[in-house]
Amino acid sequence: MEEARESLTSINGDFGFGGATDRRFAFSRQSSFQQPHTPIDIPAHGLHHHLYWSACDDKPSASLRQSSFSSFVFSVFRNVRSGHRYMKRLFLMISLNVAYSTAELLIGLFTGRVGLVSDAVHLTFGCGLLTFSLFVMAASRKKADREYTYGYKRLEVLSAFTNALFLLFMSFSLAVEALHAFIQDESEHKHYLIVSAVTNLFVNLVGVWFFRNYARINLAYRNAEDMNHHSVFLHVLADSIRSAGLILASWLLSIRVQNAEVLCLGLVSVAVFMLVLPLFRATGGILLQMAPPSIPTTALNKCLRQISAREDVVEVSQVRFWELVPGHVVGSLIVQVKEGTNDRPILEFVHGLYHDLGVQDLTVQTDDAL
Repeated sequence: MEEARESLTSINGDFGFGGATDRRFAFSRQSSFQQPHTPIDIPAHGLHHHLYWSACDDKPSASLRQSSFSSFVFSVFRNVRSGHRYMKRLFLMISLNVAYSTAELLIGLFTGRVGLVSDAVHLTFGCGLLTFSLFVMAASRKKADREYTYGYKRLEVLSAFTNALFLLFMSFSLAVEALHAFIQDESEHKHYLIVSAVTNLFVNLVGVWFFRNYARINLAYRNAEDMNHHSVFLHVLADSIRSAGLILASWLLSIRVQNAEVLCLGLVSVAVFMLVLPLFRATGGILLQMAPPSIPTTALNKCLRQISAREDVVEVSQVRFWELVPGHVVGSLIVQVKEGTNDRPILEFVHGLYHDLGVQDLTVQTDDAL
């Protein structure tokens, strides 16, 4: 077994070839083309019983698995305490929202005003999503392990998608509320709801100021953190627009403008939908592993034609490229070559093509054509 391992590392340290009989190859392209790469953990056909990583023998015990979740939670809280300024700002904003929603809920319950209770429930649910975003900011800082080999950065994408989905639901509920007010003609001036809207607007404007660096709607996401921070900004901005719409509707009703609530709620619904739709599409595309928008499809097709045009290449199949997180593109493909062809020039060629496009992780498998 030791001899087999030595043969793996001695054949080609730069590219991580698995041996003469191992036609499969994986690399993670970094800043230098000559950096060493680790062979993928797939045994060759002829060495099936001999080649494996010794680290796989060292499996975690049951007690370690049971304590992994608790240690993970404690590490998250430690990261929140020692986190960056956006984590601390989000924690402060959540604290303000929790204090306000609790006070609103208690007042609504003691006075019997359903509108205050309903608004408090809405704020509580929003605080839960913001808390999840804060939890993700801390959890995503953990390094990759055996269970999550790519790390935890994609949690930021999931958090952004969850916020976007909630805001789309809020847009739909506002539209339904506007339609209901139009049909039933139940618009009325409720002073206690205006006080609630003004207070809520003030609290959310604090959050807008905290995340003002992510104020652009169609933000170019450089990494997963940008996506999550942008979702938090859109969350508090949408709540601010909702509160401002309620205040405007109340003022218009006070001067006896007909269907003012319908008009304001409808405008708020459309505004929130237009604000959130780009984020929803971006996060959904990453989670569905669509082709990376950072690389033009024409460029990927051009690389595919260049590979297929080589004399020693018979066919290129199962070409797949996607974004793990914003700014990190992953790809894989299978290249069928003529029997007896040397793999190394082909792999060097494919490696260079996709590296120039910005593909960080690429897995290439070469097979002999039948």
